[in-house]
Amino acid sequence: MADLPAIETTPIPGLVVLRLDLREDARGWFKENWQREKMVALGLPDFGPVQNNMSFNAKRGTTRGIHTEPWDKFVSVANGRAFGAWVDMREGDSFGAVFTVELDPATAVFVPRGVGNSYQTLEDGVTYSYLVNEHWRPATPYPALDLADATVAIPWPIPLDQAEISDKDRTNPALADAERMAPKRTLVLGAHGQLGRALTEALPNAHGVGRDELDLTDADALAAWPWHEYAVVLNAAAYTAVDAAETAEGRRTAWAANAQAPATLARLARERGFTLVHYSSEYVFDGTAELHAEDEPLSPLGVYAQTKAAGEVAVAAAPRHYLLRTSWVIGEGKNFVRTMQMLAEKGVAPSVVDDQVGRLTFTDELVRATRHLLDTAAPYGTYHVTNGGEPTSWAAIAKQVFELSGRSADDVTPVTTEEYAAGKEMAPRPLHSVLDLTKLESTGFEPTDQLVALKRYCAG
Repeated sequence: MADLPAIETTPIPGLVVLRLDLREDARGWFKENWQREKMVALGLPDFGPVQNNMSFNAKRGTTRGIHTEPWDKFVSVANGRAFGAWVDMREGDSFGAVFTVELDPATAVFVPRGVGNSYQTLEDGVTYSYLVNEHWRPATPYPALDLADATVAIPWPIPLDQAEISDKDRTNPALADAERMAPKRTLVLGAHGQLGRALTEALPNAHGVGRDELDLTDADALAAWPWHEYAVVLNAAAYTAVDAAETAEGRRTAWAANAQAPATLARLARERGFTLVHYSSEYVFDGTAELHAEDEPLSPLGVYAQTKAAGEVAVAAAPRHYLLRTSWVIGEGKNFVRTMQMLAEKGVAPSVVDDQVGRLTFTDELVRATRHLLDTAAPYGTYHVTNGGEPTSWAAIAKQVFELSGRSADDVTPVTTEEYAAGKEMAPRPLHSVLDLTKLESTGFEPTDQLVALKRYCAG
């Protein structure tokens, strides 16, 4: 088995050179040109190649590029030698950065999306190989750059007037006129909901869509959607009518939205290579434990809870996923806090359950945690996300809202869940909804105290 390759960084962010272990004897040589486990361990992205292209170049001096196709590449030569040159064509401070290296069978280069790729053969009969993580699509537009651009000044070993170059590559624009490649976008599903609206507004480069624009149960719509344009997909879409999920119609809708749709997204994440962020609920637990850790076995009670648990199982199959499990979500729109404010304003004295204990999660806290995990490239997996502070009950939260609204906390009457549910068609609820935040905090995230956030929310 070949040894680990050596890896070298370059002035172009994300572009790295690998010095491969070439095993030679009287028969020739052997190398592991791409070995996922070893190379990912070295720090290369797990970029998921789906196509291997080979370009045979009959003559010394054959020159190709500078092409910036919208996918990652892993380039090498199967035989012979070539001079490789790369130019950063991405938006940002590194635009125009240049790197060159001589390629032989013991050298490979990982080229991130947005970096212009070119090479010149130094011998006759050179076979150039490149793995890519998107299938080639006819008429795919991409930026290109003049091989002779004076700004980047690539030191071609063989003068370009003596080189073999296609007519197309002789007419590419200069750097000053070249298109800059924008980064892949972030897609927010469920953009019309409380969390979806907050994500779309807060995240740069986000594209928010609702079911009216993309129905995840529509096979034709899924096939036509340009998934290759997105690096991250945030699934804030869900069926959240806990009690209605117990009905025949609600059951079907809940399973489609909360289980089937996440399973579809997990499959697409595997096939298309995007990072999937999925939001789930503490309802996946039965609430018998007073504190729930990420690895607690799933034990859902009602139909809504069962569909959310099924969605979690499906999402876990995506290679790059963050599953954010949360509780008691409060955002802009109809929610518990707004309802209590309305009742306080109308002079109503409500009865509120006092034996369900948990923490509020404001949508801005969920957005902040999402950005933190993505920006810090935290390990993929499941994270509990709520606001911090001491756990409390719904009745205690209602009393706080009443006081912040100028009413007496005594106007809220605490009752048990059993008393509140008498005579009503209600799904079962977990009594203990407190999620352990230790794993999230270990990534450097500091949760905002729920009562601090509640005061700010009510004042706004």
